[in-house]
Amino acid sequence: MVIGSEERVAGKTMFDRIWDAHVVAESAGGASLLHVDRHFIHDLEAGPRLSRLAERGLPVRRPDLTFATPDHAVATVPGRTADSNPQGGVLLHDMRRRTKASGVRLFDLGEPGQGIVHVIGPELGLTLPGLLIVCGDSHTCTHGGLGALAFGIGSSEVEHVLATQTLRQKPPATLRLRFDGALGPFVTAKDLILHAIGRFGTAGGRGHAVEYAGSAVRALGIEARLTLCNLSIEMGAKIGMIAPDDTAFEFIAGRPYAPKGRDFEAALDAWRALRSDDDAVFARELVIDASSVTPQITWGTSPEDVVAIDGVVPDPDAADDAETRRSRRAALDYMGLVPGQRLEGTPIDWVFIGSCTNSRLSDLREAASLLRGRRVAPNVRAWVVPGSENVRRDAEAEGLHRVFVDAGFEWREPGCSLCLAANGEVLGRGQRSVSTTNRNFVGRQGPGARTHIASPAMAVAAAVAGAIADVRKLGR
Repeated sequence: MVIGSEERVAGKTMFDRIWDAHVVAESAGGASLLHVDRHFIHDLEAGPRLSRLAERGLPVRRPDLTFATPDHAVATVPGRTADSNPQGGVLLHDMRRRTKASGVRLFDLGEPGQGIVHVIGPELGLTLPGLLIVCGDSHTCTHGGLGALAFGIGSSEVEHVLATQTLRQKPPATLRLRFDGALGPFVTAKDLILHAIGRFGTAGGRGHAVEYAGSAVRALGIEARLTLCNLSIEMGAKIGMIAPDDTAFEFIAGRPYAPKGRDFEAALDAWRALRSDDDAVFARELVIDASSVTPQITWGTSPEDVVAIDGVVPDPDAADDAETRRSRRAALDYMGLVPGQRLEGTPIDWVFIGSCTNSRLSDLREAASLLRGRRVAPNVRAWVVPGSENVRRDAEAEGLHRVFVDAGFEWREPGCSLCLAANGEVLGRGQRSVSTTNRNFVGRQGPGARTHIASPAMAVAAAVAGAIADVRKLGR
């Protein structure tokens, strides 16, 4: 279409709008040098990377834009100290020395603000719409739930950001995934994204920045949106985003690092302009009928190995290609399952509610509401690990910890815990867990451990039943 003598240009996507605003310089090969607004570092990266900078005689370029917290390697046992996990203690002591020397803000154990890095960013108001956020962790895409452009980076890139506050990246293509329709009973954001990964595969978003849209997404609270974006990387996408709206602005208002007063009002004008234009063109468009999604649970060793709770384990021989048949056979062998088996009723040993996916206050409220008046089955060991010190304190102020403890759960200190077994907290070989985490890889929760990913509601149902269970039946 021609308007006057100029050809009309299609509108911008939210991703393009934020990316373009952060370009410092263009370089050969289509890469851009980007300014980084927020850099989060955790205990596995802080000490080693800051030490490398010191060895090279380089200061941290913008210590005021870098924020550190221990989460991956710290123990979560009640009453913990820095050395409760000795290996983690070495990392934490180094982290403390190096952040102090460089002027980086550290949220330390027991301090408001400490916790899983992807939980504390939003709750402190450090994560804001339109910011470019990076961290040496692949689930940094979580922050996109507030309209930020956020992605994980490698160790050498962590050093580059510390030294320059910039990062060289090539822009990905854009993909819009719409979830339309109303959610059914006990269906959560976790079920939506697991269903999407099962449908499109772990490579479904590869090479793309995903924008989640649709009526079902708009109906989600912010913490649920963070969960949705958290698993973008499990669909192959480094970046997952949701356009900020009034729900997001209400969540941000009053948080410690959020703009205040007139600055907040000015920020609102800029944030409202971030949404994709109505005529924006995405490289790909996908649509899911959210009303058809039911509670999900994984059966294998990849997040794409997922079925509805009333479904059955698939037959590997039904797959179209030899590699898929091989990987599914290996997954079934590792998980101790057989084709055609119903997962419902499969005995379990553990239930874990936590991780950067599902450890926020809303997750704990949902789980506690289902758990009241019920008990964990005698054959199950169950843990709740709040995502941050603030979540822990708020949950205890509401009495949620008493609900969990009275039902037979262990109430722990904030950290990554059983999500990745990097802190001395592991399942035994062959033990089976229902977990609210984001990965069910071989050995993810300990050598030989078998992990089934699900929502907090499904985890509670399993804890009470002593086996994989349909939360809809528990709810009735």
